[in-house]
Amino acid sequence: MKPIAIVVFALLYFGCFVNVKAQGNDLTFLNGETHVDIPFDYENNFIIIKLMFNDIFPLKFIFDTGAENTILTKREITDLFQIDYQKRFTIYGSDLSQTLYAYLVRGISFRIGDMRASQRSILVLEEDYFRFDEFSGIDIHGILGADFFRRFIVKINYYKQIITLYDPAVFQLPKGHFTEFPLEMHRSKPYLLAPVRLGNDTTVQTKLLMDTGASIALLLYTDTHDGLKIPEKVIRSVLGRGLGGVIYGYLGRVKSLKFSEHMFNEVLTNFQEIPVVEDSTYMNKRNGIIGNQLLDRFTLIIDYIHNRVFVQPNPYFKKKFEFDRSGLFITASGAALSKFIVFDIVPLSPADKAGIVSGDEIKSVNGVPTSFFKLQDLMYKFRGKVGKKINMIILRNGERIKKEMKLEDLI
Repeated sequence: MKPIAIVVFALLYFGCFVNVKAQGNDLTFLNGETHVDIPFDYENNFIIIKLMFNDIFPLKFIFDTGAENTILTKREITDLFQIDYQKRFTIYGSDLSQTLYAYLVRGISFRIGDMRASQRSILVLEEDYFRFDEFSGIDIHGILGADFFRRFIVKINYYKQIITLYDPAVFQLPKGHFTEFPLEMHRSKPYLLAPVRLGNDTTVQTKLLMDTGASIALLLYTDTHDGLKIPEKVIRSVLGRGLGGVIYGYLGRVKSLKFSEHMFNEVLTNFQEIPVVEDSTYMNKRNGIIGNQLLDRFTLIIDYIHNRVFVQPNPYFKKKFEFDRSGLFITASGAALSKFIVFDIVPLSPADKAGIVSGDEIKSVNGVPTSFFKLQDLMYKFRGKVGKKINMIILRNGERIKKEMKLEDLI
């Protein structure tokens, strides 16, 4: 399941946030340092940064190289501060029919570790159209976009869960087994070229957005190149929630993808047809997205100033690309995000064969109440070994019902 990548894609693709710019040299390292280390949490394949909003509110933002602007999704926070909404933008939903809105606000400050950002311009959604918490199981308040970090050298150490921002004037080339390759920067977002081999043995040279706001491994837009065909073995999948609604596509695998000098086989891949819009400049002729399920196998150093990236494999490098074996798509709700509702089901999957339906609430898994779980814990259980039995209690129309399913490979 992959909420955020598509959410961010929908926002930037259908939005009109062209003129939102950072203000001045308003980012400072405290104590005279030339770099700053920012610890992060890595949950459900999202990089989550803790920050202080206007020196008062502790919030959680997703660190997102695929987003041009910083976005607050919870308008009640700026309402509480009685912040002036200076401009209202019209944006469009994922079906291009719904009209939605966002506001520009100025003078915002962030404190992130030993860094202070003052007099920032950010975007605030009129309503929480995305419902990040529901689809990711994480209490998220916004997205930290490239307007925040593009003037630095950015090192992302997934293994140690630390982001380091370096002053470019004092940055030294990394030592060790790093490989350097070029990036194209468009609207402060990094793009790379990567050969992808599909099931029909066709190799396509793809242009991909390197997107740390995406929890997937790979997303390909099938209508951007004649060779990008959907494989025979796929499942219909919920790709996430965009502006105005849920986005569906297909999930399968490509035979291989080459990232720098490194080759990955049987890469878990989302396939989507993107709608045609009048202004395609946001797409930058890209064929898809590389997300955290592939990027987290490396330490990355992104040099925004010189349009390049350095990569070094980490201990996660050889892990398999695994997917849910139950056929369940689940959302989280409630005060602690521990109420789990079945949103959709893969046809002919173990969940479908067990008679589970959309709207069922999962109350326990293998005898453990789901109040003890986070969404990522539940998803981890459903990625268990092939043949493993899962016993559940579900609540349907006020009635508690026992269900049993046996996990199997779906793709």
